[in-house]
Amino acid sequence: MNTTAVLKRFSLILPFCVLAACLVVILPKLHNMAGNEYLSTFKIYFLSIFLEAVPFLLFGALASSLFHLLIPEDFLGRRWPKNPLAGIAAACLLGAVFPICECGMIPLVKRMVQKGMPAYAAAVFLLSGPVVNPIVFGATAIAFEGHPEMVYARLGAALFVAVSAGFILSAAVRSNPLKHTLAGHSGHLHDEIKLFRRNYPLRRKTAALFQHAADDFLDAGKYLLLGCLLTAALQTFVARDTLAAAGAGPVSSYALMMGLGFVLSLCSTSDAFVASTFMHTFSHGALLSFLVLGPMLDFKNVLMLLSAFKARFVIALVLIVPPLVFTACFLVERYFIT
Repeated sequence: MNTTAVLKRFSLILPFCVLAACLVVILPKLHNMAGNEYLSTFKIYFLSIFLEAVPFLLFGALASSLFHLLIPEDFLGRRWPKNPLAGIAAACLLGAVFPICECGMIPLVKRMVQKGMPAYAAAVFLLSGPVVNPIVFGATAIAFEGHPEMVYARLGAALFVAVSAGFILSAAVRSNPLKHTLAGHSGHLHDEIKLFRRNYPLRRKTAALFQHAADDFLDAGKYLLLGCLLTAALQTFVARDTLAAAGAGPVSSYALMMGLGFVLSLCSTSDAFVASTFMHTFSHGALLSFLVLGPMLDFKNVLMLLSAFKARFVIALVLIVPPLVFTACFLVERYFIT
């Protein structure tokens, strides 16, 4: 067995090793607190985050499988606009059309990059899609009824961050950001794609569709599970009173709400209802930073990104997005929200 095969197998079992290590650390503490309120709280947080994310991940895996089997390998590479401005505009338009949460975005974006979508356009779609799609827009409008400025401010700030990140990455990232490309797979993938497009029985096409969807779901699902466990532990054992006290200042309130958005890992279809409960506690800009950063980057999402993209690309997103979110939300609060 060659070194590449050994590393590939090791990469497959590594997430499970990390998960097992986390469980070894967490479970004894939970066991000692059996019958305590912490154990119930941990279960509630874990199930709420996991069950909230799974339907969107499944939808994204199915969309990814369809895209993989129906679209030629070089389709986006040939058709995608060569001009960065046009490419970023096209990615924003896709984000507004696809009603997918951030969890379901990752399998779909991975397939799009494999088909030739540029890295910067993939980042724009990944960042804008969970915020600007119509379902999230409607949920935010309901949560902030009577405050329409928050709804449009969230949309505008998200587009500003996504577009700005796209321009930065278009100049900084030239190589393919994926860990694995179609070229690295065996030729049977191409045979399946041709098979799917021909006049074969529906049973064979359905089997191919769900096989690829299952592969994408399991590939990202193990990272989702790990992220949900760690996020639930953070929400259970980190004292929120301490966090609230740390966010008393005008700048620290932004840092606090952005940190909460990262740690809580809420779905973009429901985070507005949580943010609305802080309307009389934090400034509009701080709440906006929670609403914009959370769907773009959160704890479980970063782990899922690392399963599909190279660490350098994920680190670039982590370094670029938070400062852009702070800048956008600060300017919106100062000049547009009274």
